[in-house]
Amino acid sequence: MRSLPLIAACLVISTAAPALAQQQPRLGQRTGSPEQMVARMSPVSPEEEMRALVAAADAHPLGTLENPVRVGGPDGERAYLARLRCADGTAPRIGARREAGVGAFGSVAGAYEVACAAAGRIVFDMYHEEHVETRAPAGFTLQP
Repeated sequence: MRSLPLIAACLVISTAAPALAQQQPRLGQRTGSPEQMVARMSPVSPEEEMRALVAAADAHPLGTLENPVRVGGPDGERAYLARLRCADGTAPRIGARREAGVGAFGSVAGAYEVACAAAGRIVFDMYHEEHVETRAPAGFTLQP
């Protein structure tokens, strides 16, 4: 009696096996020649591509999703916020960090609520270790 469910399961598996074998992807098989793959690659260098992205982002206000403040990691965000000043020279009140979506450079951006006389938000892209932002969003200044 106990072997009946086992036999039934084996029958189901043995009848389904040929259909599953036909559906297997072509693992390990080449999908195109190396020459075809290289031809599909971008002809511009990564540096040229970044310059074009920065130029396109600069058409938008700094600190927005379309032109996030580029910094190096969470430490870069904190260092930038520590240098940020309101128009009257006082330090702004900084809220919690929240995800802001995919920014102009293709990575997930974060945003902080920043309050001076009026409240707003500043969007950061923390995947730019090599960049130190020297500009401030409209209505703010940066300490050296």
